[in-house]
Amino acid sequence: MRMRSGVLPVFWVWVLAALPAVACQADVVTRLPTKEKVLALTFDGCETVTPSYVDESIAAYLAREKIPFTLFASGKFARRNRERLAELAALPFVELENHSDSHHLHMERLSRAQQQGEVIGNEAPLAAITGRKPRFFRFPGGYYDGAALKAVEDLGYRVVHWSFASGDPDRHLSAERLYRGVVEQSRPGGILIFHINGRGYQTGAALPRIVETLRQRGYRFVRLDELL
Repeated sequence: MRMRSGVLPVFWVWVLAALPAVACQADVVTRLPTKEKVLALTFDGCETVTPSYVDESIAAYLAREKIPFTLFASGKFARRNRERLAELAALPFVELENHSDSHHLHMERLSRAQQQGEVIGNEAPLAAITGRKPRFFRFPGGYYDGAALKAVEDLGYRVVHWSFASGDPDRHLSAERLYRGVVEQSRPGGILIFHINGRGYQTGAALPRIVETLRQRGYRFVRLDELL
């Protein structure tokens, strides 16, 4: 039966109303649910083949200035940097969340069991550091499809990505360009993304100026769990 766009016959309204409710797949979070001038600073700490360590030019600055931030760590990165991450996670303004176990760049190409294994495999390393199960997940590289998203959500996670890419893994991006790009694109409720694993090549140099400028413009920084 063909129906005109936007018009649903009464019969079908009754039929749909009688159907059991089906849980809907949530959207990937890319903004905080607020119009206030707040921003979430988030950092990816990931490792695949090459050993990666916490970038102290970033971590020491954030800790010293007591700036709230959320760190998405992969399992390999968490195990290699356990002591330092434990020090950071003990700070009341730091939140440590799940970024998969092996940082497989295309989790959408894995089976459901493998996708959930990537998530579950990183729970123990992070729980050993924080004393709790993570609540947020970020797909490596931001790659996912509907099936991968549902596989993660079925484990009780909310998937959080970012409002715009800072581009800090680009070796050719200068600290000045990184600063200007982030400051110019930041909007109320934005989720900013950088890397804290040594691959945010100019982040340590640009971050203090980014934070200072945004604060001068009336922004404050929050952990994700303050608003999500």
